Amino acid sequence: QVQLVESGGGLVQAGGSLRLSCVASGSSISLNVMGWYRQAPGKQRELVAFITRGGDIIKYADSVKGRFTISRDNAKNTVYLQMNILKPEDTAVYYCNAMPPLRAVPWGQGTQVTVSS
Repeated sequence: QVQLVESGGGLVQAGGSLRLSCVASGSSISLNVMGWYRQAPGKQRELVAFITRGGDIIKYADSVKGRFTISRDNAKNTVYLQMNILKPEDTAVYYCNAMPPLRAVPWGQGTQVTVSS
């Protein structure tokens, strides 16, 4: 079974940067398209960005376009999210998973990102 472990979150001032990492262990061969998601308090989880295995297709939510960059290292089974020019509205718990999420792949614990104004 695939396990996902996110890290790299923290508290940062508006305008700052963070780099999130997601390591997939177990049988990750099914994780062709990987995505980063986030869930703010009182809101539904939303897709932030996704990337195909070869990196040939990358898409971003309009709210993060131009500020966030998704990448992956297949040899390390790791997906990254570089977040620049952070805004208070980026505050959320960030998760990674397949895109679309797979029922067979449980969500990890996520990593908290808090942006102060």
